[in-house]
Amino acid sequence: MSEPAPSELGSVAAHGTPRQIGRALGEAGRAAVRDVLLHADYWHAVTDSAHAGAVRRMGDNLRRLYPAVWEELQGLAEGLDLPLEQVVAWNSRGDLMSNVPDGCTTVQIPGDIPVIGHNEDGLPGFRGHAFVASLTPDDGPALTSFCYPGSLPGHTFGINDAGLVQAVNNLRLHNVTAQVPRIGLGRAVLACSSLDEALAGLDRHNASGGFHMTLAQAGDPRVMSVEFGAGACSAQVIEAPSIHANHALHLGLSDTGQTVTRSSRDRQARGMDMLVDGVTDPLTILRDVSGPGLPIHRCQPDDPDNENTLATAVFHVGRSGVDWSIYDQNSDRPVVASH
Repeated sequence: MSEPAPSELGSVAAHGTPRQIGRALGEAGRAAVRDVLLHADYWHAVTDSAHAGAVRRMGDNLRRLYPAVWEELQGLAEGLDLPLEQVVAWNSRGDLMSNVPDGCTTVQIPGDIPVIGHNEDGLPGFRGHAFVASLTPDDGPALTSFCYPGSLPGHTFGINDAGLVQAVNNLRLHNVTAQVPRIGLGRAVLACSSLDEALAGLDRHNASGGFHMTLAQAGDPRVMSVEFGAGACSAQVIEAPSIHANHALHLGLSDTGQTVTRSSRDRQARGMDMLVDGVTDPLTILRDVSGPGLPIHRCQPDDPDNENTLATAVFHVGRSGVDWSIYDQNSDRPVVASH
């Protein structure tokens, strides 16, 4: 990696066992969690004792299905110096509640060299506290991922040494009785050695809150759009330039099966209009603020979903490797990039 421009995104490097890596992530985010997250209404709602049974169930299932992810979560709690049950609850927030502040927009451009672009939208208070983690587990592929303080990797954007690219959007599904936390499933994807392995895992385990993932891998021509949650999974190959905001498009939900916020609807519509007009540069689309509704690039202090764009990533998925760049909220040049 290189640092071509000054960045408001921090960086963390960690290696070792899952618990050691989780502890390093927790230590990196401890101050921001104390100063920002512990004062947020979302934190108090998610960690309320009313959710204790569901949190325990999801934690038990995560430990059984993905023990390495569970150990990383244990380490995260240790590094944060917070009770494990609270950290598990926060990392299950989208499984417990449908209105948590996790946004995002993904642009999907198939072709000889597919391109994936992604806006990472989150709590505005985390601006200047989020970081890019470079992790080297003792077992499994190394990875680079955008991380929020207090959360595991796997629900934002990332890439691993197998050339597997992941970009994740929140889906606000209703009537979910989750058996496993969706962030845990996302972290397990980043431990996969192939696109097919990742797809099989999500097809097998999806009794969770809702996520949309764009997945691709170096050497594989496919760009996959995967929507899952509430015990269902739909995976489609992207055949034409597309965009995905924060509501399911092909999971087969009824109108009452999810919440579609005005921001999500406006971002989806504006992005599709730009693609129809022939605009296919992901960064141009993801930085757009000129649409008739709420903007794709979100920097307003009064955003109705309480989310701002904290980083943007662009991945060029080649035959033998992936070239990628990360921009912070307003940078014109990448602040982190691959060689």
